[in-house]
Amino acid sequence: MLVLNAGSSSLKFSVTDTRARRHLTRGVVERVGSEDAVLRWNGTHPVRARDHREALEAVLERVDLTGIQAVGHRVVHGGDLTENVRIDARVLERLEAFIPLAPLHNPANLAGIRAAQALFPELPQVGVFDTAFHQTLPPEAYLYAIPYALYEQHGLRRYGFHGTSHRYVAREAARLLERPLEALRLVTLHLGNGASATAIRFGKSVDTSMGFTPLEGLVMGTRSGDLDPGVVLELVKRFGLEETRRILNQESGLKGLSSLSHDLRDLHKARQEGHAGAERALSVYTYRIKKYVGAFAAAMGGLDALVFTGGVGENDPEVRARVVQGLEFLGFVLDPERNQEGGPYLTRPESPAHALVVPTDEELAIALEVAQVLGA
Repeated sequence: MLVLNAGSSSLKFSVTDTRARRHLTRGVVERVGSEDAVLRWNGTHPVRARDHREALEAVLERVDLTGIQAVGHRVVHGGDLTENVRIDARVLERLEAFIPLAPLHNPANLAGIRAAQALFPELPQVGVFDTAFHQTLPPEAYLYAIPYALYEQHGLRRYGFHGTSHRYVAREAARLLERPLEALRLVTLHLGNGASATAIRFGKSVDTSMGFTPLEGLVMGTRSGDLDPGVVLELVKRFGLEETRRILNQESGLKGLSSLSHDLRDLHKARQEGHAGAERALSVYTYRIKKYVGAFAAAMGGLDALVFTGGVGENDPEVRARVVQGLEFLGFVLDPERNQEGGPYLTRPESPAHALVVPTDEELAIALEVAQVLGA
């Protein structure tokens, strides 16, 4: 499988053998749309990539894609598409309609799809949606307490994101625990610049922190997460709609709280040097995560394991410790040495519930979903 993850100014790619569950090669074209575009694959190569099609053409010139049987595309917002699907004209039309729901992501995802269709017209193209895994949310989890007609007529509801990652690490956690996924209650924490938590009961997503857009939920690198709607109205009154959108998406989260940086590595260093803003940001960030863990445990009637993944979840022992400490009432007994070593187990062997680190591999997860859609 060729897996493409098109961002606004990047094109990540991997060639993945789904039977062996391994990547044959991986790379990325960065700064798509500029004169300084580069391909990072076996070194760094300047390339012509004024758009995503030229970026993919630059990959084809250097990377041997012989034997590719299908192309899988990460699509952030699938709206009311409940399953990952083979892309045809009808699906493309639906994805166009969902652009207002994810204006920062879906246009780039669609550009990647069109580029691949033009260059691989004979291959099946499959859309793998961040939202698909969360289509099992019950109404009490996905509905907002606003006039019901707004849901019926305009689709204003909670969709959830990072679904491909949450589904993948849940399956891997079940393997580590040597228990059937269908018998487990998990909270998975995808922590990176974007961050989300998901409650997975017996293999199905039953609640998640992100909502109508990826802005809701946990504190993120530059996104606010949960917010009183009154704050949004006040910001719009003072600064206007577009500036409010910029503030909440690009100037908030860890960056806004710390007045320093969105990167936790910078904040840890500054905190050790006595920077009050860095400590403030870290405290709010980990408190919000812990609060969601407790809420999701209540929603599921208990919790068997807590799973950390993503760049922060996999690599930041301080964040993990702050989240797990205080959850002893749920059965978690943190092992500081295991946590410092990075897992996979973070809790003591006798701990009634376990905290784990499970590295996510979204490209492999997408390839496996493509294989499932095509019946391979």
